[in-house]
Amino acid sequence: MKKDIIIPEVENVFLAAVQEWSDDFMEKVWYAYLVNDSDFNLDSVMVVSKAFGTIEGEMKKTSILRHAFVEVPSVSVVKIELVEKSLLALNNEFMVTFFIGNTLYDKKFIFKANSINENDTEEVPILFVEGVMVK
Repeated sequence: MKKDIIIPEVENVFLAAVQEWSDDFMEKVWYAYLVNDSDFNLDSVMVVSKAFGTIEGEMKKTSILRHAFVEVPSVSVVKIELVEKSLLALNNEFMVTFFIGNTLYDKKFIFKANSINENDTEEVPILFVEGVMVK
């Protein structure tokens, strides 16, 4: 029975962490973006995020945040959330679920601990700014 279940593969949808100036914090901060570089609209998008890991030998984890978007048009981006500076030392996990037509897709994206930094940036498609991507 399990062999009859088709799990579609997520393609051309990924996450990017981009550093931007914040007037509230008076410094550059990191924001997580959902990038839809596909030819299809993503419908009923749900993003669940959390951070976890070890800092100085002590296990840390954050509360779970949930974000919903009615639609993410093809070849577009949507800002998900601020990635707080103290969370950069943790694994930041984003579970993304969406529909394309009547097919449900989901994928877990993880920014590994300390992977969000200025030294590991590359140009993010559609945004055309430097950022850290996970596919």
